[in-house]
This record gives sequence, C-alpha cells and structure tokens, in this order.
Amino acid sequence: MQHSRTCWKWRQFQYPPNKVMIWDDHQSRCIGEFSFRSEVRSVRLRRDRIVVVLEHKIYVYNFMDLKLLHQIETVANPRGLCCLSHHPNTSVLACPGLQRGQVRIEHFGLNMTKLINAHDSHIACFTLTMDGLLLATASTKGTLIRIFNTMDGTRLQEVRRGVDRAEIYSIALSPNVQWLAASSDKGTVHIFSLRVRVFGEDLSAHSNSAQGPAMFQQNSSNALDPLISQNTGANSSSSLSFMRGVLPKYFSSEWSFAQFHLPEDTQFITAFGSQNTVIIVGLDGSFYRCSFDPVNGGEMLQQEYVRFLKTDSRPR
Repeated sequence: MQHSRTCWKWRQFQYPPNKVMIWDDHQSRCIGEFSFRSEVRSVRLRRDRIVVVLEHKIYVYNFMDLKLLHQIETVANPRGLCCLSHHPNTSVLACPGLQRGQVRIEHFGLNMTKLINAHDSHIACFTLTMDGLLLATASTKGTLIRIFNTMDGTRLQEVRRGVDRAEIYSIALSPNVQWLAASSDKGTVHIFSLRVRVFGEDLSAHSNSAQGPAMFQQNSSNALDPLISQNTGANSSSSLSFMRGVLPKYFSSEWSFAQFHLPEDTQFITAFGSQNTVIIVGLDGSFYRCSFDPVNGGEMLQQEYVRFLKTDSRPR
C-alpha cells in the first residue's frame, strides 16, 4: 500500500529552522527527518524525490528510502529558488548556478548538466514546464522574462513586463505551453503569448524505462519548434518594431497580451486553471479566478473572488 507523505520545514518555536520533517499521513507519525548546519530556505517535492534547499547548497534525496542522491553547490540563494519537473518520465531540476544570473539544469535521467546564463543580474524567479523541457526566468531587475530550451540552453523568446524595476513574485506556464503568467510588486498580473511548441509530452509518452533517456536525447533537438498559433493572439509590440536592429532593443520588445490589476500592498502568486483562466492567490487571503480572451487579449475578466482568511469581501 502506498502511503501519503508530507514534507514539512518546521519553523514552529519548538523546532529549529535547520530541520526538515517527513510526515506519513497514513500512519499519522513522523517517519524521518533531516538536520542541516544552516537554515533551510525551501523544500521541493515530486513523487520520487525530496529536494532541500540551503543558502549555498541543495540536497536531493530519494523519496522512498530518504537516501542522499546528489549535492549541488549554488551561488547565495536566500530565496530558496529551485524547481522540479513533474512528468513521470523526465527528472529535471533547475537551480541557481555558481555565477550571477546563471541557472543550472540537471537532467538526472540523462546524467547531463546544462548551465544557462539567463541574465546579467541575479535570478529572482524561474519555473519549468511539467516535462522540464522549457525554463522561464526573471532577474532581480524584473523587466524581462526569458524562455529557454533546457536541453541545449537556447533562448527561445524574450518578453517585457515593463520598463521600471520590479520584484517578480511568480512565473507560471500553462499546461499547453501557449501562455506565460507573471505577477510582481507592481500589482499587475501579465499574460504573454508563447511562440514555442513542445512535443515532449508525446515523446515522453512513448518512452520506457529501458530506452526512455536515449529516445529523449535523440529527439530533443526537434522537441521545440517556433510556433504562432492561428487560434491565439500575439503579444503587443511597438509600432517601430519593424526597425529592430536600428533602434534600441526596447522598441522591438514583446509586451503582455492580457493583464489583470491588483492591489499593490500584498504579494500575489499565479497559476493557470482551466482553459484561458488564471488563478491568483494573495498573502492577504484573497483568491481570484480570472479569464482572458485568447484572441484579443486586453483586460482580464474577474470570474470569482473569495477572501478565505477574512469574511469581508473586497469590492472591485
């Protein structure tokens, strides 16, 4: 029988911040723990791995027996940045590298490491697609978001959130990899149209334990193709974008396709829901469900609002 396990980074008074506890919901007891010399910054989980992130080091454990599998050195990582793929046939980890603005990609199934120099500034936020084929990144400057192929490090697309500096709180990729959402301290959730198509799902579905990694590597060069879907709109751009190469790079930027405006006094994270909907959750206990027009874009429509930490509702 499979047990449901939960991993906790304890911050309660009776537990030090350098300890991670493994709780088995079926047995209603703690079945293991990890202790470290420094504070735990974050914990990431998938069905077969537990990843513990310290400020300068990452530990990767096997979920079943808690055996240490990998240790990864990183640049100072006070945010605890780390991301895992969640497709059963791929095992990909993204974390900061040893240089400013660098992201390290571990393809564990292929025994391959890729270093991507994503930004000139320090990395602030990143995320992977379910299969780990795509990486989206933002720096502490917060003006640009970049999308990379994790197999060869190629930059596939760059979109612009804005001109002023901003703290990016979250980046999300839609399951069909047609859209990217980002939230920041500027109080706006931006939706961008992606121009890449991922064939990784079909590729992974046909792989097996014996030949999966070899098949994945063989087809990876063709796994990502540029695409502008006829069923979706394109991101906004400057009317002078046709003069790219002559005018500064700013004028050829891709701007967001759809937007939703929020209060600037709290931190929000975002994720994609059902088709053409976005879920937004705030630290103040607010929950928004919004929809966007996949052809025309523009201001998103609020479909639902709930304040789950307080009984009052916020008028809009």
